[in-house]
Amino acid sequence: MLTDPSDGTAFPTVHRTAVLRLERGRAEACDDLVVEEVPVALVYNRISHAVMLASPENLDDLGLGFSLSEGILAGPDELFDIAVREGCDGLEVHMDIPLERFMALKDRRRSMTARTGCGLCGVEKLEAVARVKDRVVRGAPVPVGAVTRALADFAEHQRLHRLTGAVHGVAWVDRSGAIKAIREDVGRHNALDKLIGWMARMGIDATEGFILTSSRASFEMVQKAAVAGVGCLVAISAPTALAVRLAEGCGLTLAGFARDERIVVYSHPGHFIV
Repeated sequence: MLTDPSDGTAFPTVHRTAVLRLERGRAEACDDLVVEEVPVALVYNRISHAVMLASPENLDDLGLGFSLSEGILAGPDELFDIAVREGCDGLEVHMDIPLERFMALKDRRRSMTARTGCGLCGVEKLEAVARVKDRVVRGAPVPVGAVTRALADFAEHQRLHRLTGAVHGVAWVDRSGAIKAIREDVGRHNALDKLIGWMARMGIDATEGFILTSSRASFEMVQKAAVAGVGCLVAISAPTALAVRLAEGCGLTLAGFARDERIVVYSHPGHFIV
């Protein structure tokens, strides 16, 4: 079992289990690695706000990124303290935030129990879904070759996926195509929140690159990226129509089907240089 050395817990991220592999008429008993997912409670000022199933690593980034992408906090400086602790049935991410932010959170309090990081559970009105208030600011155009380079290196950076094949990866890529950081999780929204938390913690300029995700580009993925100020999101799989409309409306460049030397750009294509 592997553990994540960056978190305060020693919770395993993968589990070794006995399997029977059947292939071409042959049966082989062997061991395999499966990814762990555990209940993670996000606790603000000692009050639990959300519970989700997540991969038990980089949970400090998840807490900060979730707080920013959900509009609970306006900036990383409003997170006074964060600690990951083991609970009775999972892990707890305890965060101390300003009183006014906590009171606003109580006003919009909703119970979210997500299967794998759902961003919509518990929203009572559809208009409450869209949290992108301002158009995003895109930086200098990105060469298509930068996407190609990042795709070629993407698999090598996905540690948990190489071991288990069961997690999503979300990476921050600079304009040259170099992968600067990657976060993985069983939930694509969780992986993105972890990356957003890392970006906020490191003071990354969100206009100086793009996000690459191994998942499809859902509405929630576009929304979280836009709220974080990211101007370009590239997905290996397809976007949804709602995601395309949101990206077009908020100024975010959205690309999908990024494979080998091909990408399909769905909104604001002028951000890419051929």
